[in-house]
Amino acid sequence: MEAGLFTAGTSFFDYGCGQGGDAERINKLGYTCSGWDPHYRPDTLTVSADVVNLGYVINVIESQAERREALIKAWELTQQVLIVAAQVLIAQGNSQIAYGDGVITSRNTFQKYYDQEELKLYIDQVLRVDAVPVALGIYFVFRDEAQAQNFRASRFRSRVSVPKVQLQNKRFEDYKELLAPLMTFFTERGRLPTLEELPETEGLRTEFGNLRRAFQIVLQATNPQEWDAISDRRRGDLLVYLALSHFGHRPKLRDLAIVIQTDIKSLFGSYQQACTAADLMLMSLGNLEVVAERCRNSLIGKKLPNSLWVHVSAIEFLDPLLRLYEGCASRTIGRPEEANVIKFHFHKPKITYLVYPDFDADPHPALRTSMQIDLRDLHVHYRDYDLDDNPPVLHQKEQLVSPDYPCSEKFAKLSRQEEEWGLLEDWKRIGDRRGWRSCLEEHCAELKGHRVVWRKDADPYRVKLVRSVIRAKQAGRKGEE
Repeated sequence: MEAGLFTAGTSFFDYGCGQGGDAERINKLGYTCSGWDPHYRPDTLTVSADVVNLGYVINVIESQAERREALIKAWELTQQVLIVAAQVLIAQGNSQIAYGDGVITSRNTFQKYYDQEELKLYIDQVLRVDAVPVALGIYFVFRDEAQAQNFRASRFRSRVSVPKVQLQNKRFEDYKELLAPLMTFFTERGRLPTLEELPETEGLRTEFGNLRRAFQIVLQATNPQEWDAISDRRRGDLLVYLALSHFGHRPKLRDLAIVIQTDIKSLFGSYQQACTAADLMLMSLGNLEVVAERCRNSLIGKKLPNSLWVHVSAIEFLDPLLRLYEGCASRTIGRPEEANVIKFHFHKPKITYLVYPDFDADPHPALRTSMQIDLRDLHVHYRDYDLDDNPPVLHQKEQLVSPDYPCSEKFAKLSRQEEEWGLLEDWKRIGDRRGWRSCLEEHCAELKGHRVVWRKDADPYRVKLVRSVIRAKQAGRKGEE
């Protein structure tokens, strides 16, 4: 649903539905759906559908032949998109017994734990497709190549706002409503529409002669550089998409959706030129000095000696080369659904996905899980942190997000206050929860939401000393200003 696979009239079938909970939920949303299961619903007919779900089925089938048969049958029922989900290998406990190519769990059930890359290879080889990873252990398989490529490209489209009107222009004001769809289209695609792409084309041609003249009126009332920047952003989006398509079977131009074909021709001149530029960008990732330079010069992200840390919401604002760097990991492995911070290593080709629960609500969220991917061999290293023990904690959250992030200013105010109190001076000490709490106690401080306050039980002499230090820092800052 989040990926936009369901539109009006879409049908859904759950192959191996268990007791049918997913089908019932989809039915309540107004879509035609049903499900079959060999144990719970053996008498239900298996029917073709636009979207077919094979969710956590192949990992519980002991027989390799039956496992393969289930995948093939689900694909045969698929008219548009097959969703394949399976358990992936994160950590195994000691209460598991090897059985066949899987294990017998402590609940006496069979489980085949896939490595993420292994799961993709299995789907691709059995169905002879190029499955698209969407999350850890979850893949989409499309029937139509154009739909597959359109979905891939959409995942690398950055958000852009329509430029604001800056100059009073009577002609623009007179035709503002007629010009609005043209401005919206250019913002979405980075180019002017063809005659068939915009319903308002006929009205615009009647008033202005052609779309280019109509857009000249827009340029007179806005900043032309902002429109150029939008085109550059859309070029970057396409370059990331095309560069990543190099790892699989790069589609031919005719296999792309018409709108993407037009984007490429308009923004690059030809498909060949676009692919050449994308491949050159991909090759530059082999030079970690280039990656390091882009990380150090990034306007967004927390910069550490060996890495750049960025909130997932800000990925689209990064340099296209860094977006491609992360895409090399997410294209094959899939970005973990709960990961909200991404660590770009630049001394070694690695990407780490980090999970910080309550990122917005907790002033210093603790790290729960990390998943590090070595891009040289796609080896994945997982680590879980005990939130009740002494996990690493996050500071200066405003550096990880974009300026328009809803909580950005609240994060920044907290960091400024913590700097004034001297709480951020010893990074090694405050990197984990225990050290951070010790630092707060030493400074007679505690947190009330995203605000530092005095501890009520603090030593008065210590409070007086800390106050004097804070006042001295504030006086020094005012002197500099």
